[in-house]
Amino acid sequence: MKGESFLTGNISSFTQALESIVVTEDLCRAPGLFQCLDPRVKVITLVLFIILVGLAQSLPILILIFMFTLLCIMLSKVPRVLFLKRLFIFIPIFTAVIAIPALFITPGAPLLSLAGKTIITQQGARSAGFLVMRVVDSLSLGLLLVLTTPWTKLLAALRWLRLPSLIVAVFGMTYRYIFLLLHTTNAMFLARRSRIIGGFTGDENRRWLGRALVIAMMKSQYLSEEVYLAMLSRGYQGEVYSLSDFTMRRRDYLWAAFSMVAMLFVLWWTYL
Repeated sequence: MKGESFLTGNISSFTQALESIVVTEDLCRAPGLFQCLDPRVKVITLVLFIILVGLAQSLPILILIFMFTLLCIMLSKVPRVLFLKRLFIFIPIFTAVIAIPALFITPGAPLLSLAGKTIITQQGARSAGFLVMRVVDSLSLGLLLVLTTPWTKLLAALRWLRLPSLIVAVFGMTYRYIFLLLHTTNAMFLARRSRIIGGFTGDENRRWLGRALVIAMMKSQYLSEEVYLAMLSRGYQGEVYSLSDFTMRRRDYLWAAFSMVAMLFVLWWTYL
């Protein structure tokens, strides 16, 4: 039935989202290469790698960086299917919006012609390749950081790097509220599914969905006020503190040194 398939599909989507969050938390505690590194070192080196991706002027270098990221994913015991699935959710959208038009609107030497007219130019294909590979590399490095670092330690590392405490607090609360919103919405769909026998029309489903969104917003507003008052009553003054201290070890220095050498090599290859 339409109503049943509508509810079943949404319940399944929300459940999968919840499961993916749990899987990510488990991956952050796996005995892999990146999980053992200091979060500060990971943030600094991977951000520098992302900057390097933007500076690279060679497609082979960009492909090499992606292969290196895949190697780090394997050594960190992150399932490749999970990594590639999350990565290529965004790539088709980006390709359709930006990279594909670049194939046709960039002037240059003809690469593909039809009826005597240039359809795709060599410069257009090169520009599209650079756009796609830079996005792929940047997203890969970002996913490597997120999938191997617990959220609380990542926020603590950002605060150590002097990111304003307000921004860190907003990031932390946003993550928690997304998780809570998924739980609440999933519970609402399951409650409705358990109370119906027949199907509903599209108009009935849309009306119910509108009411559900309003209720979710009201619950979120009420809970945010309660949480903020609870934080104030426990001494919150705008600064978020972490119970775990960061400690630099030999492997952190080795990774930092290796990253610096790799970046210098890429810069030398690109500009000299």
